Amino acid sequence: MDDLDKMKSGQWMYGICPQIAQGLGKAEELIYQYNQLPPSKKDERETIIHRLLGRVGKHFIIHSPFYCDFGEHITIGDYFMGNFNLTILDEAPVMIGDHVFIGPNVGIYTVNHALQPDQRNDGIMRSLPISIGNNVWIGGSVVIMQGVTIGDNTVIGAGSIVTHDIPSGVVALGNPCKVVRRISETDRVNPLDR
Repeated sequence: MDDLDKMKSGQWMYGICPQIAQGLGKAEELIYQYNQLPPSKKDERETIIHRLLGRVGKHFIIHSPFYCDFGEHITIGDYFMGNFNLTILDEAPVMIGDHVFIGPNVGIYTVNHALQPDQRNDGIMRSLPISIGNNVWIGGSVVIMQGVTIGDNTVIGAGSIVTHDIPSGVVALGNPCKVVRRISETDRVNPLDR
């Protein structure tokens, strides 16, 4: 098992090695290019995202600036929208379903560093995957921590810090993020006539 496999598997490990540094550097170059392109260069921007991320579904929007560590560990489903300043630290896999909306200034962090200062200073870390289901809306300035699964059809309120799994079909918010209530038909709105 090489260092990248250890990193993705949830083992405590020394995080800085040439193989990991190379992956970070490659992604950083692509992210820099992406963030420098104007929105009018849609085809070039999409080409970079397809080169950077592990899988991207159809019809996605990722506003600049966008940041990630490796990119290749991120999978995004169809009809994805990532707003300004989305940051994904993808040392472990980050799986995002279809029809997911992510607000501005959201952080998705798979990595954690050792609590003991000497171990942290030595670069000891571990990563755990994050999974976000289908039809999820994540409000602005949310932080999603390592190892979390968010179920389908769920809304995470703005400013929340998600430290534990959140089930499907609920509104959850706060620090730490907790389920407030189920989403029901009473939440259906009547849009203005078109």
